[in-house]
Amino acid sequence: MLYLASQSPRRRQLLEQLGVAFAVIDVEVPEQREPGETPQDYVSRVARDKARAGVAALTDASSAWVLGADTEVVLDDEVFGKPRDAADAAAMLRRLSGRTHTVISTLWLVGGQGEYREECLSRVRFGALDDGLIQAYVASGEPFGKAGAYAIQGRAGAMVEHLAGSYSGVMGLPLFETARLLRRGGISPSP
Repeated sequence: MLYLASQSPRRRQLLEQLGVAFAVIDVEVPEQREPGETPQDYVSRVARDKARAGVAALTDASSAWVLGADTEVVLDDEVFGKPRDAADAAAMLRRLSGRTHTVISTLWLVGGQGEYREECLSRVRFGALDDGLIQAYVASGEPFGKAGAYAIQGRAGAMVEHLAGSYSGVMGLPLFETARLLRRGGISPSP
């Protein structure tokens, strides 16, 4: 049995696209970068912690797999998490304006049979964003609960000048890497 350790409706929708049966386990894992921890190591640790917390929540994990994922926006070695409020969201978007940032999406598949990892790095360039556009976008409510204060699948898609990498990875669950990871655990996604 496959479990998704995530509260994200986007991850659930994306995993459904792979045609695998799964159940959801809601886990609470601290998302705090440790001093000296690289952005990639941080994202990987959080994703693995989510998967392991999911396994720990199961009464019988012997034949189960738990998929944990984390996605973060990184600019100049700074991890942009979810905005705390409107001012924080606007500040993030101002910093991303006219620049290329990296989106790191890491997956861990954890179960009684082992632990497997996949990572997806995407490069996203925003066009220049003026204050009016930023304020209107923040007022839409879309930036909240999203790493880097934007949702590429929503209104923010019009801000993206260039994407090199995985669209679904920027959304939060890179489908190619997820399918490859599931196959390593003996789970066959539908083509």
